[in-house]
Parts: sequence; C-alpha cells; structure tokens
Amino acid sequence: MTTKVLLVGESWVTSETHYKGFDQFGSVHFHLGAKPLVDALKGTEFELDYMTAHEAAEGFPFEMEGLKKYDVILLSDIGANTFLLPPAVWQRSETVPNRLRLLKQWVEDGGNLMMIGGYFSFQGIDGRARWRKTPVEDVLPVTCHPWDDRVEVPEGAMAEVLIADHPTMAGLDGAWPPILGVNEVEPREGAEIVARLPVDQGGHPLLVLGTFGKGRTAAWTSDIGPHWLSPSFCTWDGYARLWKNLLGWLVARDA
Repeated sequence: MTTKVLLVGESWVTSETHYKGFDQFGSVHFHLGAKPLVDALKGTEFELDYMTAHEAAEGFPFEMEGLKKYDVILLSDIGANTFLLPPAVWQRSETVPNRLRLLKQWVEDGGNLMMIGGYFSFQGIDGRARWRKTPVEDVLPVTCHPWDDRVEVPEGAMAEVLIADHPTMAGLDGAWPPILGVNEVEPREGAEIVARLPVDQGGHPLLVLGTFGKGRTAAWTSDIGPHWLSPSFCTWDGYARLWKNLLGWLVARDA
C-alpha cells in the first residue's frame, strides 16, 4: 500500500551583493534543503510530494478535500505567515479559509502531522516562525516558547534514545551521528519523548510523539538535512530507516 506524504517548505532564496572596488553586482540563489529525505524515500512505499515554501503560499490546499489526498503532512522550516498571508489576503485584502484551522481539523479527523525543526519551525529565529498559539500548535505533541527557540550546538550532540523498543527506533541500534542544533520546545503531558539531546547539552527533546483526535502527530526538533544535521547524519545508513520508521508510525493504527 502506498502512503501519500506532502512535505511543505524546506526551500529558500538567498540574495548577495558583491563589491569589487568601485563596482558592485548582485546574485540570487535558490536552495532546496530536503534532498536527503527525497533521496531516502525514492522507490519506497512512501510517495512524496515536495511543495516548496514559495509555492505553499497559494498552492497549499484551502479546502479539506485537498488535504484528504495525503496520509501525512510534514511542515519543515516554513513559518505560519506563509499560510496566513497568501496573495489574496496580503495583496488584495480578500477573505480565504484559515489553513491553520483546516490543518487542525484534518488531524482531528485522522490526518497525521509532523513538524520538523529549522529556523522557521516552531517559534524559530527571533520568534518569527510564529507557530505559538496557533491551531497547528494545538495538535502538536509539544508547545512552542514565545522567544527565539534555536539551540545551536556547534560542537555536535549525539542523540540519547529514551525508548529503544519504540517502533520508530527499530533497527537504529548504536550511536547516531552528530546533530548541530534543535528548536527548544516543551513536551505536552502524556506525549512520548523518544529521543533527546544529552543532559549536559540541555537535554532538549529531539523526537516527541503524540495524538490529537483520530490523528497522530510528531515533532522532530532538529533539521531534515544540513545545517543542523551533519553530513555524516545525512549519509548514515540509519537516516532513511529513521524517516521510514517515523512515517510508518504516523500512519499505523492499533487493531
């Protein structure tokens, strides 16, 4: 059976100005940050649609039928404003369905949602991701802090697995490659903290699982790829297994 997965975000544009004496010129680069995950899921039972951040403003569904096409939705490094301020609202002052409320209802009805860490995940850099106190935060197994929640770990941190026999950890024995950062979050009461950073590096939750209504939810507080995931993490044999385990758990249901 094929599992339909929608990954939203994980792209960005950089603009640079180059100065050479009296003269200057600019350049622009477009970046896709999900290549490790896209490659890991090729040829598997998980059929991935990748909607970039700039496409999501208008392309993310405004109606429930559009969401029901997917078994799992992954929000990665994309702020709440992209969903709240599509061009119809921002440029033309029109009313449109609130897609954050739509996501909440979709999960309550049985959809499965994961938020993946990054500079525009959870509360994000300078608090600009702005997921705190939104309908999407309501369904997550964690709550967001009201401040810049980045935890940079330039020396690298090795994940500590707290529930080694959890289905999401199957086949992931031994030490994991280093992680270079996470978003700081607060697990909800009753949520499962499957993995965290070492206590001497803050003990911050890394993988937290929960439910909302008929749906399952997850928070992976580090990145999907560089820079918070080291190159060795992205090429680790366990990388693909970890993500397939996570997606499998999200769609699994007890008999």
